[in-house]
Amino acid sequence: MILVFIEHKNCVLNKTSLEAIAAAQAIGKDLGLKAAAVIPCTGECPLVQEIAGYDLEKVIVAKSDKLGTYTPDAYADAWEQVIKATNPQYVVMSHTYQVRDFAPKVAARLGRELVGDVIRYKAEGGKLVLTRRIFLGKLDADLTVGGDAPYFVTFQSGAFRGDSAAKGSAAVETIDVNVGDIRMTAEEPFQEAKASVDLTKSEVIVAVGRGIKSQENLALAQQLADALGADLAASRPICDSEWLPIDRQIGSSGQTVAPKLYVALGISGAIQHIVGMKNSGTIVAINKDGEAPIFDIADYGIVGDLFEAVPVLIEEIKKVKG
Repeated sequence: MILVFIEHKNCVLNKTSLEAIAAAQAIGKDLGLKAAAVIPCTGECPLVQEIAGYDLEKVIVAKSDKLGTYTPDAYADAWEQVIKATNPQYVVMSHTYQVRDFAPKVAARLGRELVGDVIRYKAEGGKLVLTRRIFLGKLDADLTVGGDAPYFVTFQSGAFRGDSAAKGSAAVETIDVNVGDIRMTAEEPFQEAKASVDLTKSEVIVAVGRGIKSQENLALAQQLADALGADLAASRPICDSEWLPIDRQIGSSGQTVAPKLYVALGISGAIQHIVGMKNSGTIVAINKDGEAPIFDIADYGIVGDLFEAVPVLIEEIKKVKG
């Protein structure tokens, strides 16, 4: 069996969990294993039926009154008990901040290793060969995990597409878990400024780099974003200059995104930026430097002045949309 962690907040799904379901379904097909989803919660949760609509063997509700608000202590207790009750071969999760907080704790309790931030896998001899990026994405490293199951794996955002998770019908099972003492008190969640955006959830992104030249020219990029129904993002130099807030930064020191469409305006393609967006579905790059590294990963490229190309794109998009 493969257990998939379903992350949520007050029964509102974190969409990256659908990517974890897609990963588990693919692994299960390759290794001949069934996949089951686990939802930690206090009991009744409408999310259960939503997840039960996917092609899974079952949805396990890990139930406890102490699971209403996330804490690593409670989640580690719940997961340890579910794993011992189900004896899975693999535990698959998305590489989110929450998972990074509690999953190593669970693996350590069971004397197992955790392979994090995996970008792909292949099945060989009944086991998985997992690939991670190292040295800021300059190299890919293949590795396998020895010892006894369960094997813990977290997949990088965008390694699988959530919309590729197969639909179906799953049974629902409840496991009452015994959560021990909680050694921390959760404070009110940090509230971002109203203008902020979670770029990891964006389906279309228009990102700007040094080639935009000045803060006043961001208006042109925003017009393209508005025409595409996209969110505006940036490379690090733009945020360092405070032309856009830091939560718009994409790259190794910013957010990692995987939208369906990523439009890069005046971005050269330094490795620190590429590692944050190379899993995008379709990448369009506009840069007057035909040797810019961004063209190495772009699906479509325009070698030219973005101030000439972008207005034309905006007009053509408006024509298509009518």
